[in-house]
Amino acid sequence: MEKTYIIGVGMSHFGRFLDRSLADITGEAVTEALIDSGLTANDIGAAYFANSTQGVVEGQHLVRGQLALRKLGFQNLSVTNVENACASGSTALNSAIAYVASGQGDVALAVGADKMNAPDRAQSFAIFDGAWDVSDVEGQIARLEQLGHAVQPPKREVEPGQRSVFMDVYAALARFHMGTFGTTQVDIAHVAAKNHRHSVLNPKAQYRNDMTVEEVLAAREISWPLTLPMCAPISDGAAAAIVVSEKKARQIGLARAVHIAASVQAAGSDRAPEDLEHHICRRAVDKAYELSGIAPEDVSVVEVHDATAFAELQQAELLRLCPMGEGGRLASSGATTLGGRIPINVSGGLESRGHPIGATGLAQIYELVTQLRGEAGDSQVEGARVALAENGGGFHGYEEAVAVITLLQR
Repeated sequence: MEKTYIIGVGMSHFGRFLDRSLADITGEAVTEALIDSGLTANDIGAAYFANSTQGVVEGQHLVRGQLALRKLGFQNLSVTNVENACASGSTALNSAIAYVASGQGDVALAVGADKMNAPDRAQSFAIFDGAWDVSDVEGQIARLEQLGHAVQPPKREVEPGQRSVFMDVYAALARFHMGTFGTTQVDIAHVAAKNHRHSVLNPKAQYRNDMTVEEVLAAREISWPLTLPMCAPISDGAAAAIVVSEKKARQIGLARAVHIAASVQAAGSDRAPEDLEHHICRRAVDKAYELSGIAPEDVSVVEVHDATAFAELQQAELLRLCPMGEGGRLASSGATTLGGRIPINVSGGLESRGHPIGATGLAQIYELVTQLRGEAGDSQVEGARVALAENGGGFHGYEEAVAVITLLQR
């Protein structure tokens, strides 16, 4: 298999853009990636277009990528549409890597874009209803309720906030972790406060408001122990990456090329909830470490799928950045902040940067490529040489339905 590199990245601003089309948002990211790479649309051999929501929001169930990219001037191009829930963007990248590594072509585009905001907010939240087994909703809720019994919410009158079903999923997982390892709501608040602090330095983030731990804890409750600042928002946005062969990278110049050390995509299993050694993300990252020859202690900077602050805390453990059960203490110690031992979600993460489902995995890649090039400005992680991204999607059993791990190296 041929070595592969990322030669160009681009990302739109993330936010709420009711007056912009999907093609317009996609164009912002793709144009930036092309300019960044020094290539043109005519150089692209294949495109992989990640999108998860346009069927629900606009009724555009099919040929989304062909339509969005044609409007940008891409014609006579192989376009593959990718839907893998919140892991759609990283799945598109994984497919683009496979296209180049297998020798089918020297240049491939991975792009993810979603417009999740609709005038009717209920329609936006309905997007998530299809990301788990719709034939067994009652059974899944019952299993989560049992899982969450490890720690009970405080007895008080609270009006639950409008939310997707996944906030209840993460709340149950958080309570199980609290009961098993002694993690506290304050630990989770440390993650959220850190990510909001990081987002102030990200000009493309949806939210750029610094928050203290106390402010996070005092905010409106969504699903205990999660408050609003601990949860990712509904977002519109796009991100893109251009993957090239080593031969093409050398032709263009290796100065800003980033080597793709590993890209591993995995599906979940019917493990027991306490069997975290066989969690989908633990299995996927171990394979990525093995394929790349990279060890956890080699990693300089990390982007994880923090749809809630608790998810980041647990992923730090699953990715072997700290022992199992120590994620809360790692976050509270300051080790995961910019300038700490292992900075996580310097972009602000999903909680602050935003979470347009199809774009999220590639937004992580945008941040990490920028870091490895030393071009992150005030957000720069000093001496960054190895970067790790974890992107999960959907839910089945007691874990994500799909996970993608990407390791990048300079």
